[in-house]
Amino acid sequence: MIFINPKTDYAFKKIFGSSESKDILISFLNALIYEGNPTIQDLEIINPNLPPKLEGLKDTYLDVKAKLSDGTLVIIEMQVLNVQSFGKRVLYNAAKTYAFQLEAAQGYRLLKPVIALTITDFEMFASTEEWISRFVFKEVNKNFTYPENDLDLVFVELPKFIKGQEELETLADKWIYFMKNARSLTSVPETMDSIPEIHEAFNIANQAKLSREEVEDLDRREQFIHDQQGAIIKAVQEGIEQGIEQGMREKAIAIARQLLSQLDNATIAQVTGLSVEDVQNLRSTNS
Repeated sequence: MIFINPKTDYAFKKIFGSSESKDILISFLNALIYEGNPTIQDLEIINPNLPPKLEGLKDTYLDVKAKLSDGTLVIIEMQVLNVQSFGKRVLYNAAKTYAFQLEAAQGYRLLKPVIALTITDFEMFASTEEWISRFVFKEVNKNFTYPENDLDLVFVELPKFIKGQEELETLADKWIYFMKNARSLTSVPETMDSIPEIHEAFNIANQAKLSREEVEDLDRREQFIHDQQGAIIKAVQEGIEQGIEQGMREKAIAIARQLLSQLDNATIAQVTGLSVEDVQNLRSTNS
Protein backbone atom coordinates (compact mmCIF):
# COMPACT_ATOMS: atom_id res chain seq x y z
CA MET A 1 0.00 0.00 0.00
CA ILE A 2 0.96 3.62 -0.54
CA PHE A 3 -0.29 6.23 1.92
CA ILE A 4 -0.66 9.94 1.30
CA ASN A 5 1.40 12.28 3.43
CA PRO A 6 -0.71 13.43 6.44
CA LYS A 7 1.53 16.49 6.75
CA THR A 8 0.22 18.10 3.56
CA ASP A 9 -2.76 20.40 4.07
CA TYR A 10 -5.08 18.47 1.73
CA ALA A 11 -4.31 15.10 3.31
CA PHE A 12 -4.52 16.45 6.85
CA LYS A 13 -7.97 17.91 6.23
CA LYS A 14 -9.13 14.75 4.46
CA ILE A 15 -8.04 12.51 7.34
CA PHE A 16 -9.05 14.68 10.30
CA GLY A 17 -11.57 17.20 9.00
CA SER A 18 -13.94 15.38 6.67
CA SER A 19 -17.50 14.23 7.42
CA GLU A 20 -16.25 10.70 8.20
CA SER A 21 -13.47 11.87 10.53
CA LYS A 22 -15.26 12.58 13.81
CA ASP A 23 -14.13 9.46 15.69
CA ILE A 24 -10.63 9.85 14.26
CA LEU A 25 -10.41 13.44 15.42
CA ILE A 26 -11.74 12.59 18.89
CA SER A 27 -9.04 9.94 19.34
CA PHE A 28 -6.36 12.25 17.94
CA LEU A 29 -7.28 15.14 20.26
CA ASN A 30 -7.65 12.93 23.33
CA ALA A 31 -4.18 11.54 22.63
CA LEU A 32 -2.36 14.84 22.08
CA ILE A 33 -4.25 17.16 24.44
CA TYR A 34 -5.56 14.88 27.21
CA GLU A 35 -2.77 12.26 27.47
CA GLY A 36 -4.93 9.53 25.98
CA ASN A 37 -7.77 9.91 28.46
CA PRO A 38 -11.29 9.76 26.93
CA THR A 39 -11.99 13.37 27.95
CA ILE A 40 -13.65 14.26 24.64
CA GLN A 41 -16.74 12.15 24.09
CA ASP A 42 -18.26 14.11 21.24
CA LEU A 43 -17.49 17.03 18.94
CA GLU A 44 -18.69 18.81 15.85
CA ILE A 45 -16.33 19.48 12.96
CA ILE A 46 -17.08 22.97 11.68
CA ASN A 47 -15.91 25.33 8.96
CA PRO A 48 -12.24 26.07 9.77
CA ASN A 49 -12.10 29.39 7.94
CA LEU A 50 -12.52 32.59 9.93
CA PRO A 51 -13.40 35.48 7.62
CA PRO A 52 -12.85 38.92 9.13
CA LYS A 53 -15.84 40.40 10.92
CA LEU A 54 -14.24 43.84 10.91
CA GLU A 55 -12.87 45.62 7.88
CA GLY A 56 -9.11 45.48 7.72
CA LEU A 57 -8.64 42.28 9.73
CA LYS A 58 -6.88 39.35 8.14
CA ASP A 59 -8.60 36.19 6.96
CA THR A 60 -7.69 33.12 8.98
CA TYR A 61 -7.40 29.73 7.31
CA LEU A 62 -7.05 26.78 9.65
CA ASP A 63 -6.73 23.10 8.75
CA VAL A 64 -9.42 21.76 11.08
CA LYS A 65 -11.78 23.37 13.58
CA ALA A 66 -14.04 21.55 16.03
CA LYS A 67 -16.48 22.39 18.78
CA LEU A 68 -16.52 20.07 21.78
CA SER A 69 -19.70 19.11 23.62
CA ASP A 70 -18.93 21.62 26.42
CA GLY A 71 -18.54 24.44 23.87
CA THR A 72 -14.74 24.50 23.85
CA LEU A 73 -13.34 25.37 20.43
CA VAL A 74 -10.34 23.47 19.13
CA ILE A 75 -8.39 24.77 16.15
CA ILE A 76 -5.82 22.47 14.58
CA GLU A 77 -3.05 23.41 12.20
CA MET A 78 -0.38 21.29 10.53
CA GLN A 79 2.64 23.44 9.58
CA VAL A 80 5.45 22.05 7.46
CA LEU A 81 7.49 25.20 6.77
CA ASN A 82 8.96 27.38 9.48
CA VAL A 83 7.80 30.69 8.05
CA GLN A 84 8.55 34.10 9.52
CA SER A 85 6.51 35.05 12.62
CA PHE A 86 4.76 31.67 12.70
CA GLY A 87 4.49 31.80 16.51
CA LYS A 88 2.67 35.12 16.27
CA ARG A 89 0.30 33.62 13.70
CA VAL A 90 -0.63 30.80 16.08
CA LEU A 91 -1.39 33.31 18.84
CA TYR A 92 -3.34 35.54 16.45
CA ASN A 93 -5.52 32.67 15.23
CA ALA A 94 -6.27 31.57 18.79
CA ALA A 95 -7.08 35.08 19.96
CA LYS A 96 -9.26 35.76 16.92
CA THR A 97 -11.16 32.51 17.39
CA TYR A 98 -11.73 33.41 21.05
CA ALA A 99 -12.85 37.00 20.44
CA PHE A 100 -15.12 36.30 17.48
CA GLN A 101 -17.38 33.96 19.42
CA LEU A 102 -19.46 36.95 20.51
CA GLU A 103 -21.92 38.97 18.52
CA ALA A 104 -22.69 42.61 19.35
CA ALA A 105 -24.15 43.14 22.85
CA GLN A 106 -23.42 39.59 24.02
CA GLY A 107 -21.83 39.20 27.46
CA TYR A 108 -18.30 37.95 28.06
CA ARG A 109 -19.71 35.12 30.17
CA LEU A 110 -20.67 33.40 26.92
CA LEU A 111 -17.05 33.02 25.84
CA LYS A 112 -15.84 29.42 25.71
CA PRO A 113 -12.22 28.25 25.98
CA VAL A 114 -10.09 27.88 22.86
CA ILE A 115 -7.42 25.23 22.39
CA ALA A 116 -4.95 25.75 19.54
CA LEU A 117 -3.24 22.49 18.61
CA THR A 118 -0.29 23.06 16.28
CA ILE A 119 1.71 20.23 14.74
CA THR A 120 5.02 21.33 13.23
CA ASP A 121 7.45 19.51 10.97
CA PHE A 122 10.25 21.62 12.42
CA GLU A 123 11.55 22.40 15.90
CA MET A 124 10.11 25.48 17.59
CA PHE A 125 11.51 25.27 21.10
CA ALA A 126 15.24 24.58 21.26
CA SER A 127 15.27 24.71 25.06
CA THR A 128 13.38 21.42 25.52
CA GLU A 129 13.58 17.90 24.13
CA GLU A 130 9.89 17.26 24.80
CA TRP A 131 7.87 16.84 21.62
CA ILE A 132 4.60 18.03 23.18
CA SER A 133 4.54 21.48 24.83
CA ARG A 134 1.60 23.31 26.39
CA PHE A 135 1.28 27.01 27.16
CA VAL A 136 -1.30 28.74 29.36
CA PHE A 137 -1.42 32.09 31.17
CA LYS A 138 0.46 31.94 34.48
CA GLU A 139 1.72 34.48 37.01
CA VAL A 140 5.43 35.04 36.44
CA ASN A 141 6.75 34.83 40.02
CA LYS A 142 4.35 32.45 41.77
CA ASN A 143 3.41 30.33 38.74
CA PHE A 144 -0.32 30.21 39.51
CA THR A 145 -2.81 30.02 36.67
CA TYR A 146 -4.87 32.97 35.48
CA PRO A 147 -8.48 32.57 36.76
CA GLU A 148 -10.07 32.68 33.28
CA ASN A 149 -7.45 30.61 31.51
CA ASP A 150 -9.37 30.24 28.27
CA LEU A 151 -6.48 30.20 25.77
CA ASP A 152 -4.50 26.98 25.60
CA LEU A 153 -1.66 26.54 23.10
CA VAL A 154 -0.48 22.98 22.45
CA PHE A 155 2.47 22.26 20.16
CA VAL A 156 3.64 18.92 18.77
CA GLU A 157 7.12 19.03 17.20
CA LEU A 158 7.46 16.02 14.91
CA PRO A 159 11.27 16.12 14.43
CA LYS A 160 11.79 15.58 18.17
CA PHE A 161 9.83 12.31 18.07
CA ILE A 162 12.35 9.56 17.26
CA LYS A 163 10.63 6.41 18.57
CA GLY A 164 10.52 3.31 16.36
CA GLN A 165 7.50 1.01 15.93
CA GLU A 166 8.61 -1.31 18.71
CA GLU A 167 8.84 1.63 21.15
CA LEU A 168 5.30 2.95 20.70
CA GLU A 169 3.49 2.81 24.01
CA THR A 170 0.89 5.53 24.40
CA LEU A 171 -1.93 6.59 22.10
CA ALA A 172 -0.05 9.86 21.53
CA ASP A 173 3.05 7.89 20.44
CA LYS A 174 1.03 6.04 17.83
CA TRP A 175 -0.72 9.10 16.43
CA ILE A 176 2.54 11.06 16.20
CA TYR A 177 4.21 8.07 14.53
CA PHE A 178 1.33 8.03 12.03
CA MET A 179 1.75 11.73 11.30
CA LYS A 180 5.50 11.47 10.86
CA ASN A 181 5.89 8.15 9.06
CA ALA A 182 2.67 7.17 7.24
CA ARG A 183 4.03 8.37 3.89
CA SER A 184 6.98 5.98 4.06
CA LEU A 185 5.01 2.90 5.21
CA THR A 186 3.75 0.13 2.90
CA SER A 187 1.46 -1.52 5.45
CA VAL A 188 -0.28 -0.66 8.70
CA PRO A 189 1.87 -1.58 11.74
CA GLU A 190 0.17 -4.32 13.74
CA THR A 191 0.38 -2.45 17.05
CA MET A 192 -1.41 0.53 15.50
CA ASP A 193 -3.95 -1.39 13.44
CA SER A 194 -5.61 -2.60 16.63
CA ILE A 195 -6.85 0.95 17.32
CA PRO A 196 -10.02 1.43 15.23
CA GLU A 197 -9.54 5.18 14.72
CA ILE A 198 -5.93 4.80 13.54
CA HIS A 199 -6.98 1.90 11.30
CA GLU A 200 -9.58 4.18 9.71
CA ALA A 201 -7.04 7.00 9.36
CA PHE A 202 -4.78 4.67 7.38
CA ASN A 203 -7.80 3.60 5.36
CA ILE A 204 -8.57 7.21 4.39
CA ALA A 205 -4.89 7.81 3.67
CA ASN A 206 -4.68 4.86 1.29
CA GLN A 207 -3.65 6.41 -2.02
CA ALA A 208 -5.48 3.68 -3.96
CA LYS A 209 -8.76 5.30 -2.95
CA LEU A 210 -7.91 8.64 -4.53
CA SER A 211 -8.59 9.74 -8.07
CA ARG A 212 -5.71 10.38 -10.46
CA GLU A 213 -6.38 14.13 -10.20
CA GLU A 214 -6.16 13.99 -6.39
CA VAL A 215 -2.89 12.06 -6.53
CA GLU A 216 -1.39 14.51 -9.02
CA ASP A 217 -2.48 17.44 -6.87
CA LEU A 218 -0.91 15.88 -3.78
CA ASP A 219 2.32 15.24 -5.68
CA ARG A 220 2.46 18.91 -6.70
CA ARG A 221 1.87 20.01 -3.11
CA GLU A 222 4.63 17.73 -1.81
CA GLN A 223 7.02 18.94 -4.49
CA PHE A 224 6.26 22.54 -3.57
CA ILE A 225 7.02 21.77 0.08
CA HIS A 226 10.30 20.07 -0.85
CA ASP A 227 11.26 23.04 -3.02
CA GLN A 228 10.49 25.50 -0.22
CA GLN A 229 12.41 23.44 2.33
CA GLY A 230 15.35 23.31 -0.07
CA ALA A 231 15.22 27.07 -0.51
CA ILE A 232 15.24 27.58 3.26
CA ILE A 233 18.20 25.22 3.73
CA LYS A 234 20.11 26.98 0.95
CA ALA A 235 19.42 30.40 2.47
CA VAL A 236 20.66 29.22 5.87
CA GLN A 237 23.82 27.73 4.37
CA GLU A 238 24.53 30.90 2.40
CA GLY A 239 23.96 32.97 5.53
CA ILE A 240 26.44 30.84 7.45
CA GLU A 241 29.01 31.11 4.66
CA GLN A 242 28.48 34.84 4.44
CA GLY A 243 28.92 35.11 8.21
CA ILE A 244 32.17 33.18 8.05
CA GLU A 245 33.43 35.36 5.21
CA GLN A 246 32.41 38.49 7.09
CA GLY A 247 34.15 37.27 10.22
CA MET A 248 37.33 36.51 8.31
CA ARG A 249 37.27 39.94 6.68
CA GLU A 250 36.86 41.66 10.04
CA LYS A 251 39.81 39.69 11.38
CA ALA A 252 41.90 40.64 8.34
CA ILE A 253 41.06 44.32 8.84
CA ALA A 254 42.07 44.12 12.49
CA ILE A 255 45.46 42.62 11.53
CA ALA A 256 45.95 45.22 8.81
CA ARG A 257 45.38 48.06 11.29
CA GLN A 258 48.24 46.73 13.42
CA LEU A 259 50.60 46.61 10.41
CA LEU A 260 49.90 50.08 9.04
CA SER A 261 52.86 51.65 10.83
CA GLN A 262 55.26 48.86 9.87
CA LEU A 263 54.58 47.82 6.25
CA ASP A 264 53.54 49.37 2.94
CA ASN A 265 50.07 48.92 1.44
CA ALA A 266 51.02 46.22 -1.06
CA THR A 267 52.73 44.07 1.55
CA ILE A 268 49.83 44.41 4.00
CA ALA A 269 47.41 43.46 1.23
CA GLN A 270 49.47 40.36 0.43
CA VAL A 271 49.65 39.30 4.07
CA THR A 272 45.96 39.83 4.94
CA GLY A 273 44.23 39.06 1.65
CA LEU A 274 42.68 42.52 1.51
CA SER A 275 42.92 44.65 -1.61
CA VAL A 276 45.46 47.48 -1.83
CA GLU A 277 42.51 49.87 -2.03
CA ASP A 278 41.10 48.47 1.24
CA VAL A 279 44.43 49.01 2.96
CA GLN A 280 44.73 52.54 1.63
CA ASN A 281 41.22 53.33 2.94
CA LEU A 282 42.25 52.02 6.35
CA ARG A 283 45.39 54.13 6.29
CA SER A 284 43.35 57.23 5.35
CA THR A 285 40.89 56.55 8.14
CA ASN A 286 43.63 56.10 10.74
CA SER A 287 45.70 59.11 9.68
